[in-house]
Amino acid sequence: MKKSSSGDGTVIIKKYANRRLYNTDTSSYITLDHLAQMTREGREFKVLDAKTEEDITHNVLTQIIMEEESRGQTMLPVNFLRQLISMYGDSMQAVVPGYLEASMESFRRNQEQFRSAVEGAFSHGPFAEMAKRNMAMFEAAASAFKPGAVPASRPAETESKDDEIETLKKQLASLQDKIDKLSK
Repeated sequence: MKKSSSGDGTVIIKKYANRRLYNTDTSSYITLDHLAQMTREGREFKVLDAKTEEDITHNVLTQIIMEEESRGQTMLPVNFLRQLISMYGDSMQAVVPGYLEASMESFRRNQEQFRSAVEGAFSHGPFAEMAKRNMAMFEAAASAFKPGAVPASRPAETESKDDEIETLKKQLASLQDKIDKLSK
């Protein structure tokens, strides 16, 4: 009996001649969509040809990208694809994979920092208050449709519109400062 994952926690997927993918970790057949989900979750896997034991992970990942692109969720611009294709056979071909990997890692880091900054900016302040008020109004409206429910009273407004607008302006300025700091 073969091990279901390698020593480093990488799940082994076997691809059979009939194009079926077998997850040795769960002892079940899976699809490319399952592999795409595993990738999104950050789970490491290796796809091996069941007959030859050849590592075909690259080919399968490329196939997943092709499937995603064909669904109309295109992420790779035509010009980028043309430039990438033109690099095959070029003297710089060996440099491209490392460059693309480093670029994607940098993009991912920036994305996480931006997401954290936005979440931090919205977790405190007027946007959070507006979300709470909207949720309270939604819950009050929803409870009105429940049988036997007593209508909830409307929450009192604590700030005038001018004060609220001024607070929003300050919050946006603070958010802009955070974004500027992240981009440096």
